[in-house]
Amino acid sequence: MPADGRGPVSAPTLPTVSTVPAAVPPTPVRPHAPTGVAAPRRRALRAHLGTLAGTAVLAVLLWRLGTGAFLDGLRRIDGPAVLAALGIGLVTTVFSAWRWALVARGLRIRLPLAAAVADYYRALFLNAALPGGVLGDVHRAVRHGRSTGDLGRGVRAVVLERVAGQLALIGAGAGVLLTMPSPVRAEVRHLAPLVALALAGALAVVLALRWNRAPARRGRAVRTALGEARHGLLSRRNLPGIALSSAIVLAGHLTMFVLAARVAGSAASVAVLTPLAVLALLAMGLPLNVGGWGPREGVTAWAFGAAGLGAGTGLGVAVVYGVLSLVASLPGVVVLVGRRYAARYPRSPSEPSEASESSEPSDVDGVPAVSAVSSATYSPKESARLASSSFPFSAEPSEGRPMTPESV
Repeated sequence: MPADGRGPVSAPTLPTVSTVPAAVPPTPVRPHAPTGVAAPRRRALRAHLGTLAGTAVLAVLLWRLGTGAFLDGLRRIDGPAVLAALGIGLVTTVFSAWRWALVARGLRIRLPLAAAVADYYRALFLNAALPGGVLGDVHRAVRHGRSTGDLGRGVRAVVLERVAGQLALIGAGAGVLLTMPSPVRAEVRHLAPLVALALAGALAVVLALRWNRAPARRGRAVRTALGEARHGLLSRRNLPGIALSSAIVLAGHLTMFVLAARVAGSAASVAVLTPLAVLALLAMGLPLNVGGWGPREGVTAWAFGAAGLGAGTGLGVAVVYGVLSLVASLPGVVVLVGRRYAARYPRSPSEPSEASESSEPSDVDGVPAVSAVSSATYSPKESARLASSSFPFSAEPSEGRPMTPESV
């Protein structure tokens, strides 16, 4: 006890330190996949489904008819048939490229005929060599749009050009199937009134929506699309050329089918083969194929069997047609190799090349994906000379930058 008589002095109290660890915040749950990945996965799934469907059709045909029709059709292809296919392919490709150039001119995009023919050959080869049957057209559309500095308008030019070809096929095919003997003439005649009523109803719905005024942004997009279709396809300046080129291209495809039938050993007349060829061409438009193979062979085998000509003969005709179409697109390989060589080995260090104009990654054929055309490289005098040399297949643009064969 201390001397002053007070009680014991207690020690100072220290703050108590808790030994319980602090609560750890919960770990946020991450989503399984980013939202933006879902759409590309769905597109890839649709593409693979088309390839699988085409493969399934070919597998069923091999299972039911055997490999004899395939091998027999391949053995019958000879040198004259190959030369004839190359000639028919030249005609159809030139007139298809002309149609594309006309549509591009209607959209105020410069596209010389020589560049259009080269690009079309390359697209045909890629369509025949790659699954899906449309990747060559996609590549053609993207390259043309980037070369002109307006990707959207370049893509729409290719879309309208393909639409023109499909409309010509549908119109002519409907007339052939309604008037000429075919396995589906009775069904077509029964369905024609229903299709006409459906088209009238769709037109009425479109007019009603336009009357009720859609949202401003959507209305502008619809008006823009309709205006471009009118200028690209239906203008007084373009419509005659587009109709003529589409008729010649369709006649070339029908001629190729008749040639394939003769090579495969079919002695049927042209009047009998024409409706069957229309059915095969319509089947080729389905996005369920492997490089164009699949529905064409299935429909042709069924049509020949229904017409009493033999399903095996029809399969052989379809095989020969596919091979001859591939042969007709082989000049596209020359375009691919030539442009890759030109990109890797420019002609002289002083001249700009496609490889030096852009540092962007290369696309399918090794040419830069984005091709910028410099106004300093092509003088106004050169541009005017190029436009006059390609008349009437190109015109002076009012929008975008000039386009040359080297930049495509």
